[in-house]
Amino acid sequence: MTLYVGTSGWQYKDWREVLYPADVPMRRWLEEYTDHFATVEINNAFYRLPAKDTFASWAERVPSDFVVAVKASRYLTHIKRLRDPEEPVHRLMGHAAGLGARLGPVLLQLPPTLRADPVLLDTCLACFPSGTRVAVEPRHDSWWTPAVRGVLEARGAALCWADVLARPVTPLWRTADWGYVRFHQGRAQPWPRYGQRSLETWIDRIATTWADGDDVYAYFNNDPGGAAVGDAALFGRTAERAGLTVTRTPRALASRSR
Repeated sequence: MTLYVGTSGWQYKDWREVLYPADVPMRRWLEEYTDHFATVEINNAFYRLPAKDTFASWAERVPSDFVVAVKASRYLTHIKRLRDPEEPVHRLMGHAAGLGARLGPVLLQLPPTLRADPVLLDTCLACFPSGTRVAVEPRHDSWWTPAVRGVLEARGAALCWADVLARPVTPLWRTADWGYVRFHQGRAQPWPRYGQRSLETWIDRIATTWADGDDVYAYFNNDPGGAAVGDAALFGRTAERAGLTVTRTPRALASRSR
């Protein structure tokens, strides 16, 4: 198994002097980020889908081993609410194609008010190009049914395992031969950090669910105060001690987080 560990975005001003040295200008933060991590989730694509040229420019600025996950535009998930998905999916993937070989999974985070509709989900997933890794993060309890699980499995889409307040808010279904985990908010201090025991529990869940040769992507979305980078660093170091193969994370931050 390869565990890809990163954060949801990289441009947070309060990460200065946490991950980024004070003398590194913000325009160079992506390059600085890639020195510490080998993957990132592009969260701002949800609010405004970047142009293909923007994706291409990011691809040029990152090393060859770097993987970019893309959160789908809210036009598809929140405005269209998965209806008539062909054009929004085509536009999303057309823009994200600028990443070339750096493109990793695409995340569909569904609105909390969107109730389960397995047929609608299946129709949407069918619009993605063959071979695209799509993770789905439903946020209404009506989605936790065998029919929904069957759609995800049939399409090779991963149910996104989501954590809020150090507990899973989704079923721990394995629906594909790869996985996707998002950490939204921990319960440790200072807020919104995760504690060591919580991270160890998640590592055990991952290690006992996926096998050698599988890829699992884990992103920390608890960005305030640099919590995400500290937790990602600690998570990566803890996973290494558990014997997992982990992409690079900041060593100094892992030591400081313990």
